[in-house]
Amino acid sequence: MFRATAPGSGSAVVVIRGDERTVACRGHSDRSDRSSERPVRADTRFALGSVTRTFTGLLLAEMATRGEVGYDDPIDRYLPAGAAPGYPRERPITLLHPATHTSGLPRLPVGLLPAMAPRWFTSPYATFGPAHLLGALPRTPVRGTPGAQVRYSNLGFGLLGLLLANAAGQRYEDLLEARVCGPLGLVDTSCGPGREDAAGYRRGRRVPSFRLPALPGASALRSTVDDMLRYLQAHLALDAVSLPARADASVLRRALGEVRRPRVDRRRGGARICLGWNHRSVPTAPEAGRPAAEPAGSPLGDDLRDGLRGVTGGGVGGVGGVGDGIGAMVAVASGGTGREFDDEVADHAGVTRGFTTFVGFSPRAQVGLAVMADTLPLRSRSFAQSAYDTLRTLVTERRSQGE
Repeated sequence: MFRATAPGSGSAVVVIRGDERTVACRGHSDRSDRSSERPVRADTRFALGSVTRTFTGLLLAEMATRGEVGYDDPIDRYLPAGAAPGYPRERPITLLHPATHTSGLPRLPVGLLPAMAPRWFTSPYATFGPAHLLGALPRTPVRGTPGAQVRYSNLGFGLLGLLLANAAGQRYEDLLEARVCGPLGLVDTSCGPGREDAAGYRRGRRVPSFRLPALPGASALRSTVDDMLRYLQAHLALDAVSLPARADASVLRRALGEVRRPRVDRRRGGARICLGWNHRSVPTAPEAGRPAAEPAGSPLGDDLRDGLRGVTGGGVGGVGGVGDGIGAMVAVASGGTGREFDDEVADHAGVTRGFTTFVGFSPRAQVGLAVMADTLPLRSRSFAQSAYDTLRTLVTERRSQGE
């Protein structure tokens, strides 16, 4: 898996295969000069990019399980008066819509690009805060009917984090710590700076730390390979994770099951959409003439395009070209595919200006994989595809072992 990362990059990998756990690190986390070089360790923090959305999806499921919010709640309920985007009120945007990229909201907030321009090569999002977002929402157009089409939206997931924070009366960062990171023991996962933050690189040059004050629920988290091991273990079998006494295991167990349940089917094929995760089936045997890669229609093209432009993205395996999946018609996921499958995987990738991340797991095969690198590779698509293919291989190997 290290071969897919950029030469000289600092990277970390965790693999779960049944009861086997493997953590490997390579390179240095700060290469600006020899005196500041630090070897990558299991507690080195990498930017997760859009993998953050899997945490926001879990937060939504946790709060819904407690009855604090409902998936069908209109977003207006958790916004100040007059702050909702314009859309037909007979079909409101609900909390489920931004969690499944079906809200009809644009990719980015209105007014963000002009605010980014003066800081394009430093920290382009740093001055666009929650107040700017709330001011932009009433001017934000909604395309089509909410729930009818998949349109990848960084704004949607970022807004979801704000809505959940408003519902709880807490900042997103504090709410996530109280409901997800703290109970799961993810001690080094947060939106703020940490003690062992890796520096991000692009084309061999160090890039400033990524800050996204308006949309932390979309892409603001940093984490370590140790924490991603616990995160994957929780998704595979929560009972295998030692939880603090204050954690409500029954709520977490239900929420973890909710996040990987497919909510939307793409009629053009490709991944089904869960709460922050993409859901794919691994065939029992390859079909004749069919490549190992996933079909076109995944949001990967959109995510990598965003990452290369400096707008954080986060998609998942697949070989679809740029723009695949935009405007794809959807249907409520029914669970039937017309073909027989032994295993299913949930996965997500994240790309920022200086980091690339992939996380995926298969509950039935009891397989998990996380790969984090502190460099944006020149061929980011190859990184994500290589990671996804590795996950598929791990699942297939477990199946062949009859475990």
